[in-house]
Amino acid sequence: MDDIVVNIQHATVRYNLAIKKQMGLKEYMHALLQHKLFYQEFLAIQDINLRIMRGESWGFVGKNGSGKSTLLKLVTGILRPYKGTVTVSGSVAPLLELGAGFDMELTGKENIYLNGLILGMPKAEIDARFDEIVDFAELEKFLDVPVKNYSSGMKSRLSFSIATCARADILIADEVLATGDKQFQIKCEQRMQKMLEGGTTLLYVSHSPGAITRLCQKAMWLDHGCCMMQGEANDVVEAYEKAK
Repeated sequence: MDDIVVNIQHATVRYNLAIKKQMGLKEYMHALLQHKLFYQEFLAIQDINLRIMRGESWGFVGKNGSGKSTLLKLVTGILRPYKGTVTVSGSVAPLLELGAGFDMELTGKENIYLNGLILGMPKAEIDARFDEIVDFAELEKFLDVPVKNYSSGMKSRLSFSIATCARADILIADEVLATGDKQFQIKCEQRMQKMLEGGTTLLYVSHSPGAITRLCQKAMWLDHGCCMMQGEANDVVEAYEKAK
């Protein structure tokens, strides 16, 4: 049991969607105060069960809106389940949204320290690994430029470089390589593979079946918030591709 790093049992995430549309602020506040707002229940994920062992690599496949990102946000603690339980053992480095954790007014250099501290790296460790982070991100010429002026690919490279240098127990990557060029994607996959060999646990969302099967031992296929299949990555990806 000590080797279970993520234990999700019967997890359900519910959102309330307002039914009334085309309502101005005044009308909205009046309806809110009068308790006349009506909502429709939306279940982003439903009754998900998943156990991930230390050092395993899991891929998550499914169409947009199937619940993949919601599931990963449960693991990071960004969301809490409406029903069920989520238990995580170990430090987590999340790469969920492009530029998340960045202060757009700060420079690349300043954001390296900001993100590193957010991920739990002591300043001395950031100092020691600063050159490694910059070299991997290939942003030497842009360190003193505010991140708001970075392209989406540059932000993605910097986010990935910082998170993977933090050496967390669990790395969570949600389509973080979609904006990078092919050569950088290969370099990132090689780094993730090296981290896996070192015992890091990987949770990976990608619309690339090849990336899932290259990096992941196991996979889960989600559709409309429900688990359609989980097991060996090759088997799950094959079934998902046939059903598309």
